Amino acid sequence: MSEALERIYRAYVAALNERRLDDLGQFVHDQLTYNDQAWTLAQYHERLADDLRRIPDLHYDIHNLLTGPDQVAARLWFDCSPQGEFLGIAVNGRRVAFAEHVFYRFRGGRIAEVHSLIDTQGIRNQLA
Repeated sequence: MSEALERIYRAYVAALNERRLDDLGQFVHDQLTYNDQAWTLAQYHERLADDLRRIPDLHYDIHNLLTGPDQVAARLWFDCSPQGEFLGIAVNGRRVAFAEHVFYRFRGGRIAEVHSLIDTQGIRNQLA
């Protein structure tokens, strides 16, 4: 299953990078847990759409990827220019580079659980 999950995850990231958010249902359950909060697919879609609106040059770059029977762990790298405030930080279009460490649990080949940690201190350090 690990190789299959890797293929699914890479296809999911490709959909994000290609702005194909209407395809999210292929990769994400209708009900999921995001950082221990119950979310719907519609809420997840809106969160990602909002990120893309505020960060027009957003690109998900997989730096590290590990898979298990029903889990994926990834270190994603971003080099982008968020507009206005991002994660409570006034970035205002300045270029920042940062990592997101994210863990996914899959059920039936789709994402059912997400745990995400973004290096906000690294962003603050770049803007100081």
